[in-house]
Amino acid sequence: MMTIFNWNNDPRWAQVGELIVRNAVDLQPGEKVMIAMSETASYPLLEAVYRACVRAGGYPQVQFLSEHLQQILLEDGNDDQIGWVPRIEEYGMEWADAYIALRGAFPLSLHNNVPPDRMSLAQKAHGIISTKRWRETKWSLIRVPNQNLADEAGASLEQVADMFFNACLIDWPTSKQLWDSWATQLDGGHEVRIEGRNTNLTFSVQGRRWLAWADGRNMPDGEIATAPVTDTVNGTIWFENPGVFGGRLFHDLTLTWDHGTLIDATSSTNQDFLQMVLDTDSGATSIGEFGIGVNPAIDTFCNDILLDEKILGTVHIALGRAYPECGGTNESAIHWDIIKDIRQEGRLMVDGNTVVEGGKVLL
Repeated sequence: MMTIFNWNNDPRWAQVGELIVRNAVDLQPGEKVMIAMSETASYPLLEAVYRACVRAGGYPQVQFLSEHLQQILLEDGNDDQIGWVPRIEEYGMEWADAYIALRGAFPLSLHNNVPPDRMSLAQKAHGIISTKRWRETKWSLIRVPNQNLADEAGASLEQVADMFFNACLIDWPTSKQLWDSWATQLDGGHEVRIEGRNTNLTFSVQGRRWLAWADGRNMPDGEIATAPVTDTVNGTIWFENPGVFGGRLFHDLTLTWDHGTLIDATSSTNQDFLQMVLDTDSGATSIGEFGIGVNPAIDTFCNDILLDEKILGTVHIALGRAYPECGGTNESAIHWDIIKDIRQEGRLMVDGNTVVEGGKVLL
Protein backbone atom coordinates (compact mmCIF):
# COMPACT_ATOMS: atom_id res chain seq x y z
CA MET A 1 0.00 0.00 0.00
CA MET A 2 1.43 3.35 -1.04
CA THR A 3 1.99 5.92 1.74
CA ILE A 4 1.55 9.66 1.25
CA PHE A 5 4.35 11.91 2.50
CA ASN A 6 2.80 14.52 4.84
CA TRP A 7 5.30 17.38 4.99
CA ASN A 8 3.73 19.50 7.74
CA ASN A 9 2.61 16.72 10.06
CA ASP A 10 5.42 14.20 9.79
CA PRO A 11 6.08 13.00 13.37
CA ARG A 12 9.82 12.93 12.70
CA TRP A 13 9.95 16.76 12.91
CA ALA A 14 9.15 16.50 16.62
CA GLN A 15 11.86 13.88 17.11
CA VAL A 16 14.47 16.05 15.41
CA GLY A 17 13.31 19.13 17.34
CA GLU A 18 13.77 17.36 20.67
CA LEU A 19 17.17 16.06 19.56
CA ILE A 20 18.38 19.55 18.67
CA VAL A 21 17.18 21.17 21.89
CA ARG A 22 18.03 18.41 24.35
CA ASN A 23 21.24 17.09 22.80
CA ALA A 24 22.74 19.57 20.35
CA VAL A 25 22.48 22.71 22.51
CA ASP A 26 21.68 20.97 25.82
CA LEU A 27 19.18 23.68 26.70
CA GLN A 28 18.77 24.28 30.42
CA PRO A 29 15.81 25.92 32.23
CA GLY A 30 16.06 29.70 32.08
CA GLU A 31 18.40 29.85 29.09
CA LYS A 32 17.68 32.19 26.19
CA VAL A 33 17.45 30.77 22.66
CA MET A 34 17.69 32.54 19.31
CA ILE A 35 16.04 30.46 16.58
CA ALA A 36 16.85 31.70 13.07
CA MET A 37 14.45 30.25 10.51
CA SER A 38 15.49 30.54 6.86
CA GLU A 39 12.87 30.06 4.11
CA THR A 40 9.21 29.37 4.77
CA ALA A 41 9.45 25.60 4.15
CA SER A 42 11.42 25.34 7.41
CA TYR A 43 8.32 26.12 9.48
CA PRO A 44 7.48 22.52 10.51
CA LEU A 45 10.88 22.15 12.16
CA LEU A 46 10.63 25.65 13.65
CA GLU A 47 7.41 24.67 15.39
CA ALA A 48 8.97 21.47 16.69
CA VAL A 49 12.09 23.24 17.96
CA TYR A 50 10.08 26.04 19.55
CA ARG A 51 7.88 23.55 21.40
CA ALA A 52 10.93 21.62 22.59
CA CYS A 53 12.52 24.87 23.85
CA VAL A 54 9.41 25.78 25.84
CA ARG A 55 9.17 22.30 27.32
CA ALA A 56 12.83 22.49 28.33
CA GLY A 57 12.18 25.73 30.23
CA GLY A 58 13.92 27.99 27.72
CA TYR A 59 13.06 31.45 26.41
CA PRO A 60 12.97 31.21 22.61
CA GLN A 61 12.96 34.13 20.19
CA VAL A 62 12.42 33.63 16.45
CA GLN A 63 14.09 35.47 13.60
CA PHE A 64 13.13 35.02 9.94
CA LEU A 65 15.81 35.13 7.25
CA SER A 66 15.68 34.40 3.53
CA GLU A 67 18.12 34.37 0.64
CA HIS A 68 15.33 35.89 -1.46
CA LEU A 69 15.39 38.95 0.82
CA GLN A 70 19.18 38.92 0.65
CA GLN A 71 18.88 39.02 -3.14
CA ILE A 72 16.87 42.24 -2.91
CA LEU A 73 19.66 43.79 -0.84
CA LEU A 74 22.32 42.57 -3.27
CA GLU A 75 20.40 43.95 -6.25
CA ASP A 76 19.24 47.31 -4.89
CA GLY A 77 21.52 48.13 -1.94
CA ASN A 78 24.61 50.29 -2.04
CA ASP A 79 28.02 49.08 -0.85
CA ASP A 80 27.49 50.43 2.67
CA GLN A 81 24.16 48.62 3.00
CA ILE A 82 25.52 45.34 1.65
CA GLY A 83 28.63 45.43 3.84
CA TRP A 84 26.72 46.51 6.95
CA VAL A 85 26.81 44.01 9.81
CA PRO A 86 23.18 43.21 10.77
CA ARG A 87 23.05 44.68 14.27
CA ILE A 88 20.04 42.74 15.55
CA GLU A 89 21.69 39.49 14.48
CA GLU A 90 24.92 40.60 16.13
CA TYR A 91 23.11 41.50 19.34
CA GLY A 92 21.26 38.18 19.20
CA MET A 93 24.58 36.35 19.46
CA GLU A 94 25.41 38.37 22.58
CA TRP A 95 21.93 37.95 24.11
CA ALA A 96 21.42 34.25 23.48
CA ASP A 97 22.78 31.34 25.44
CA ALA A 98 21.95 29.05 22.52
CA TYR A 99 21.59 29.68 18.79
CA ILE A 100 19.68 27.32 16.48
CA ALA A 101 19.78 27.97 12.73
CA LEU A 102 17.11 26.24 10.64
CA ARG A 103 18.56 26.79 7.18
CA GLY A 104 16.24 25.99 4.33
CA ALA A 105 17.88 25.51 0.95
CA PHE A 106 17.49 28.09 -1.81
CA PRO A 107 18.04 27.92 -5.59
CA LEU A 108 21.78 28.17 -6.15
CA SER A 109 21.12 30.21 -9.29
CA LEU A 110 19.44 32.93 -7.20
CA HIS A 111 22.49 35.19 -6.94
CA ASN A 112 23.91 34.53 -10.42
CA ASN A 113 23.35 38.10 -11.57
CA VAL A 114 25.14 39.66 -8.57
CA PRO A 115 28.67 40.96 -9.26
CA PRO A 116 31.38 39.12 -7.31
CA ASP A 117 32.49 42.24 -5.41
CA ARG A 118 29.00 42.71 -3.96
CA MET A 119 28.79 39.04 -2.99
CA SER A 120 32.17 39.35 -1.28
CA LEU A 121 31.04 42.36 0.75
CA ALA A 122 28.00 40.45 1.99
CA GLN A 123 30.06 37.38 2.89
CA LYS A 124 32.47 39.46 5.00
CA ALA A 125 29.57 40.96 6.96
CA HIS A 126 27.99 37.57 7.61
CA GLY A 127 31.41 36.17 8.54
CA ILE A 128 31.48 38.54 11.51
CA ILE A 129 28.12 37.19 12.69
CA SER A 130 29.29 33.61 12.19
CA THR A 131 32.40 34.21 14.29
CA LYS A 132 30.36 35.67 17.16
CA ARG A 133 27.98 32.72 16.97
CA TRP A 134 30.61 30.02 17.49
CA ARG A 135 32.52 32.04 20.07
CA GLU A 136 29.64 33.19 22.25
CA THR A 137 26.80 30.63 22.06
CA LYS A 138 25.95 26.97 22.19
CA TRP A 139 24.91 26.46 18.60
CA SER A 140 23.45 24.07 16.06
CA LEU A 141 23.08 24.52 12.30
CA ILE A 142 20.47 22.44 10.52
CA ARG A 143 19.94 22.14 6.77
CA VAL A 144 16.19 21.71 6.53
CA PRO A 145 15.18 19.69 3.44
CA ASN A 146 12.87 21.37 0.94
CA GLN A 147 12.11 21.25 -2.78
CA ASN A 148 15.15 23.37 -3.63
CA LEU A 149 17.42 20.85 -1.93
CA ALA A 150 15.70 17.98 -3.73
CA ASP A 151 16.20 19.74 -7.07
CA GLU A 152 19.93 20.14 -6.40
CA ALA A 153 20.17 16.46 -5.48
CA GLY A 154 18.21 15.33 -8.55
CA ALA A 155 15.83 13.47 -6.26
CA SER A 156 12.27 13.74 -4.99
CA LEU A 157 11.44 15.77 -1.90
CA GLU A 158 10.38 12.60 -0.13
CA GLN A 159 13.72 10.90 -0.90
CA VAL A 160 15.73 13.85 0.38
CA ALA A 161 13.53 14.20 3.48
CA ASP A 162 13.92 10.50 4.27
CA MET A 163 17.71 10.80 3.94
CA PHE A 164 17.66 13.81 6.29
CA PHE A 165 15.49 12.13 8.91
CA ASN A 166 17.41 8.85 8.72
CA ALA A 167 20.70 10.72 9.14
CA CYS A 168 19.38 12.74 12.10
CA LEU A 169 17.74 9.84 13.88
CA ILE A 170 20.52 7.23 13.79
CA ASP A 171 21.58 5.51 17.01
CA TRP A 172 23.70 8.38 18.31
CA PRO A 173 25.21 6.74 21.44
CA THR A 174 26.41 3.73 19.41
CA SER A 175 27.63 5.91 16.53
CA LYS A 176 29.48 8.28 18.84
CA GLN A 177 31.20 5.37 20.57
CA LEU A 178 32.40 4.03 17.20
CA TRP A 179 33.48 7.40 15.86
CA ASP A 180 35.26 8.29 19.10
CA SER A 181 37.21 5.04 18.80
CA TRP A 182 38.25 5.99 15.27
CA ALA A 183 39.33 9.47 16.44
CA THR A 184 41.36 7.89 19.23
CA GLN A 185 43.14 5.64 16.74
CA LEU A 186 43.98 8.66 14.57
CA ASP A 187 45.30 10.71 17.47
CA GLY A 188 49.05 10.63 17.51
CA GLY A 189 49.34 10.34 13.74
CA HIS A 190 51.71 12.68 11.96
CA GLU A 191 51.37 12.81 8.17
CA VAL A 192 48.09 12.88 6.28
CA ARG A 193 48.05 12.17 2.55
CA ILE A 194 45.06 12.48 0.20
CA GLU A 195 45.46 10.66 -3.10
CA GLY A 196 43.04 10.62 -6.01
CA ARG A 197 42.31 11.93 -9.45
CA ASN A 198 44.50 15.01 -10.04
CA THR A 199 45.21 14.97 -6.29
CA ASN A 200 48.23 14.44 -4.10
CA LEU A 201 48.05 16.56 -0.97
CA THR A 202 50.02 16.11 2.25
CA PHE A 203 50.17 17.87 5.60
CA SER A 204 51.18 17.26 9.20
CA VAL A 205 48.73 16.94 12.09
CA GLN A 206 51.43 16.45 14.71
CA GLY A 207 50.26 17.91 18.00
CA ARG A 208 46.70 18.29 16.75
CA ARG A 209 43.65 16.42 18.00
CA TRP A 210 41.09 14.39 16.06
CA LEU A 211 37.51 14.87 17.25
CA ALA A 212 34.32 13.02 16.34
CA TRP A 213 31.40 15.37 15.82
CA ALA A 214 28.27 13.64 17.06
CA ASP A 215 26.86 16.33 19.35
CA GLY A 216 24.55 17.94 16.81
CA ARG A 217 26.42 21.17 16.09
CA ASN A 218 25.51 20.35 12.54
CA MET A 219 22.37 18.34 12.08
CA PRO A 220 22.64 15.78 10.68
CA ASP A 221 26.06 15.34 12.25
CA GLY A 222 28.73 12.78 11.47
CA GLU A 223 32.35 13.68 10.81
CA ILE A 224 35.79 13.22 12.32
CA ALA A 225 37.95 16.33 12.04
CA THR A 226 41.33 17.78 12.86
CA ALA A 227 43.41 20.85 11.99
CA PRO A 228 46.47 20.73 9.70
CA VAL A 229 49.70 22.43 10.73
CA THR A 230 49.52 25.33 8.29
CA ASP A 231 53.07 25.53 6.95
CA THR A 232 53.24 21.78 6.26
CA VAL A 233 50.50 21.74 3.58
CA ASN A 234 51.98 20.71 0.21
CA GLY A 235 50.52 19.56 -3.09
CA THR A 236 47.30 19.72 -5.05
CA ILE A 237 43.68 18.75 -4.48
CA TRP A 238 40.98 18.64 -7.18
CA PHE A 239 37.29 18.31 -6.44
CA GLU A 240 34.96 16.00 -8.39
CA ASN A 241 31.86 17.91 -7.29
CA PRO A 242 31.57 21.69 -7.35
CA GLY A 243 32.57 23.71 -4.33
CA VAL A 244 29.67 25.75 -2.97
CA PHE A 245 30.03 29.15 -1.33
CA GLY A 246 27.72 32.13 -1.14
CA GLY A 247 25.24 30.39 -3.42
CA ARG A 248 27.85 30.01 -6.18
CA LEU A 249 29.17 26.79 -7.69
CA PHE A 250 32.89 26.35 -8.41
CA HIS A 251 33.32 23.53 -10.93
CA ASP A 252 36.66 21.76 -11.43
CA LEU A 253 38.03 23.55 -8.37
CA THR A 254 41.77 22.91 -7.98
CA LEU A 255 43.95 24.22 -5.14
CA THR A 256 47.74 23.93 -4.76
CA TRP A 257 49.90 24.77 -1.73
CA ASP A 258 53.64 25.02 -1.24
CA HIS A 259 54.68 24.81 2.43
CA GLY A 260 51.35 26.27 3.53
CA THR A 261 51.18 29.03 0.94
CA LEU A 262 48.38 28.79 -1.61
CA ILE A 263 50.13 29.23 -4.93
CA ASP A 264 47.34 28.34 -7.37
CA ALA A 265 43.55 28.33 -7.22
CA THR A 266 41.44 27.75 -10.33
CA SER A 267 37.84 26.99 -11.16
CA SER A 268 36.09 26.66 -14.52
CA THR A 269 33.23 28.77 -13.12
CA ASN A 270 33.11 31.91 -10.95
CA GLN A 271 36.88 32.42 -10.98
CA ASP A 272 36.56 36.12 -10.10
CA PHE A 273 34.41 35.36 -7.06
CA LEU A 274 36.78 32.58 -6.03
CA GLN A 275 39.63 35.07 -5.91
CA MET A 276 37.56 37.49 -3.86
CA VAL A 277 36.71 34.76 -1.35
CA LEU A 278 40.41 33.93 -1.03
CA ASP A 279 41.15 37.63 -0.53
CA THR A 280 38.72 37.88 2.41
CA ASP A 281 41.58 38.05 4.92
CA SER A 282 45.03 36.61 5.57
CA GLY A 283 43.62 33.32 6.92
CA ALA A 284 41.27 32.54 4.04
CA THR A 285 43.87 30.71 1.93
CA SER A 286 44.91 28.27 4.66
CA ILE A 287 43.28 24.94 5.53
CA GLY A 288 41.72 25.37 8.95
CA GLU A 289 40.05 21.96 9.10
CA PHE A 290 40.37 18.52 7.59
CA GLY A 291 37.50 16.09 8.01
CA ILE A 292 36.19 12.63 7.18
CA GLY A 293 32.48 12.00 6.53
CA VAL A 294 31.13 9.11 8.61
CA ASN A 295 27.31 9.29 8.62
CA PRO A 296 26.11 6.06 6.92
CA ALA A 297 22.63 7.43 6.19
CA ILE A 298 23.88 10.17 3.81
CA ASP A 299 24.92 8.95 0.38
CA THR A 300 23.70 11.54 -2.15
CA PHE A 301 25.40 14.81 -3.07
CA CYS A 302 23.01 17.74 -2.73
CA ASN A 303 25.46 20.59 -3.48
CA ASP A 304 25.02 21.48 0.17
CA ILE A 305 27.99 21.53 2.54
CA LEU A 306 26.09 20.72 5.72
CA LEU A 307 24.94 17.43 4.22
CA ASP A 308 27.65 16.55 1.70
CA GLU A 309 30.54 16.76 4.18
CA LYS A 310 28.93 13.98 6.24
CA ILE A 311 28.77 11.41 3.40
CA LEU A 312 30.49 8.23 4.59
CA GLY A 313 33.75 7.64 2.74
CA THR A 314 34.33 11.23 1.61
CA VAL A 315 36.87 13.72 2.95
CA HIS A 316 36.82 17.50 3.09
CA ILE A 317 38.99 20.50 3.77
CA ALA A 318 37.81 23.84 5.12
CA LEU A 319 39.50 27.03 4.05
CA GLY A 320 39.73 29.63 6.79
CA ARG A 321 38.81 29.43 10.44
CA ALA A 322 40.06 26.46 12.45
CA TYR A 323 38.35 24.85 15.42
CA PRO A 324 40.44 25.46 18.57
CA GLU A 325 39.10 22.19 20.01
CA CYS A 326 41.24 20.39 17.43
CA GLY A 327 44.29 22.48 18.25
CA GLY A 328 43.94 24.68 15.16
CA THR A 329 45.14 28.27 15.27
CA ASN A 330 44.14 29.67 11.86
CA GLU A 331 41.75 32.62 12.07
CA SER A 332 39.48 33.94 9.34
CA ALA A 333 36.01 35.38 8.77
CA ILE A 334 35.27 32.38 6.53
CA HIS A 335 35.03 28.65 7.12
CA TRP A 336 34.46 27.08 3.71
CA ASP A 337 34.13 23.29 3.61
CA ILE A 338 34.87 21.67 0.23
CA ILE A 339 34.17 17.97 -0.24
CA LYS A 340 36.33 15.48 -2.14
CA ASP A 341 34.64 12.23 -3.12
CA ILE A 342 37.20 9.41 -2.92
CA ARG A 343 34.61 6.63 -2.79
CA GLN A 344 35.28 5.55 -6.39
CA GLU A 345 38.85 6.76 -6.86
CA GLY A 346 41.45 7.73 -4.30
CA ARG A 347 42.28 7.12 -0.68
CA LEU A 348 43.21 8.79 2.58
CA MET A 349 46.40 7.70 4.30
CA VAL A 350 47.78 8.53 7.75
CA ASP A 351 51.45 7.72 8.34
CA GLY A 352 51.41 5.45 5.30
CA ASN A 353 48.37 3.43 6.41
CA THR A 354 45.17 3.54 4.36
CA VAL A 355 42.35 4.93 6.51
CA VAL A 356 39.56 5.63 4.01
CA GLU A 357 39.07 3.92 0.65
CA GLY A 358 36.17 2.58 -1.42
CA GLY A 359 33.55 4.31 0.68
CA LYS A 360 34.72 2.69 3.91
CA VAL A 361 36.66 3.72 6.99
CA LEU A 362 39.33 1.08 7.47
CA LEU A 363 40.05 1.42 11.17
